[in-house]
Amino acid sequence: MAFASTFRRTLAGFPTAPSILRSQLALVRLNSTLTTAKLFVSGLSRLTTDEKLKEAFCPFGQLLDAKVITDRASGRSKGFGFVTYATIEEAEKAREGMNAKFLDGWVIFVDPAKPRESRPPPQAEPQPSDTGFRTNKTIGWCG
Repeated sequence: MAFASTFRRTLAGFPTAPSILRSQLALVRLNSTLTTAKLFVSGLSRLTTDEKLKEAFCPFGQLLDAKVITDRASGRSKGFGFVTYATIEEAEKAREGMNAKFLDGWVIFVDPAKPRESRPPPQAEPQPSDTGFRTNKTIGWCG
């Protein structure tokens, strides 16, 4: 607290500081505009389901899809999901309204979804050599 008040008093002594801060905040706000109506939601509880996610985000506009990503093996939530709106404006409202809010007892964070990165194609299993051994690039020789 003492640091914050000292910092505030220091800034008050400089006449251009508030305008600089305002311009920096405007740049941050400008850079945070959405380009897609799909949002990435992180920090979800393991108990959050697709229905609960849809219910939490539906007040902000027409919701096309709400999906909690689950683990293939266990079927449990991985703690993140995606929400898709009909328009970018609705997605922006949802982002502003739900970012850093509680859902199922956990603080969630809402960010623009990024396109999926392409993965390299799976490599074929190395064939054993004439001696019956194969080479493992990370360990060396395996039997």
